[in-house]
Amino acid sequence: QVQLVDSGGGLVQAGGSLRLSCVASGRAFSSYSVGWFRQTPGKEREFVFSASRSGGLTFVASSVKGRFTLSRDNAKNTAYLQMNSLKPEDTAVYYCAATPSTARLTVSSTYDFWGQGTQVTVSS
Repeated sequence: QVQLVDSGGGLVQAGGSLRLSCVASGRAFSSYSVGWFRQTPGKEREFVFSASRSGGLTFVASSVKGRFTLSRDNAKNTAYLQMNSLKPEDTAVYYCAATPSTARLTVSSTYDFWGQGTQVTVSS
């Protein structure tokens, strides 16, 4: 098993940047693919970005492509979501997630472990 703690959210103006962190404890982080999802009230959890165990295979949602980047440092058991050029529509609670699977990494039900979420608010 792995436990995830995500952090780094906050209030930022449109056009600004934030970096979210996801720190894992427990089993070796390199054993897991990692994903970031986001959710707003009344809506389903939405895929944002994912990376395979080594980080060599990544998937990104079209809504954030070119603005967000996922990276992972397995030595530090940490994954990051760098968010640039933020827009008000990026406002959501962001969750990191982990799975031992290497397939269907854009689907939330693939993931077995979740962080508690961190709020990102982008003002116009």
